[in-house]
Amino acid sequence: MPKITFVEQDGTAHTLDAEPGTSLMQLAVRNGLPSIIGECGGNCICSTCHLHVDAEWSQTVGPAGEEEEMTLEFAEARVATSRLGCQITVTDELDGLVVHLPESQS
Repeated sequence: MPKITFVEQDGTAHTLDAEPGTSLMQLAVRNGLPSIIGECGGNCICSTCHLHVDAEWSQTVGPAGEEEEMTLEFAEARVATSRLGCQITVTDELDGLVVHLPESQS
């Protein structure tokens, strides 16, 4: 089972077992992680699951799609590796993935 690490602003890391096929937003919400709200339920319209993919993983995860890019325009603290957690689906290839949680969501 892939392990995904979510790192809070203060450096606290949460490494979670992730079922393949689950989105990072679903994983974070189910485990009560701070800063991931998932207000729209994973429909790519609210940016409340915004996260920063660790630079070492950005090529593996890949870039945001067109719809995701439009939604990310509303995200606070956007950076080059910003993605929406609802748009990243866990696969075995993502075992060890590290993502960083922004301080707040819009």
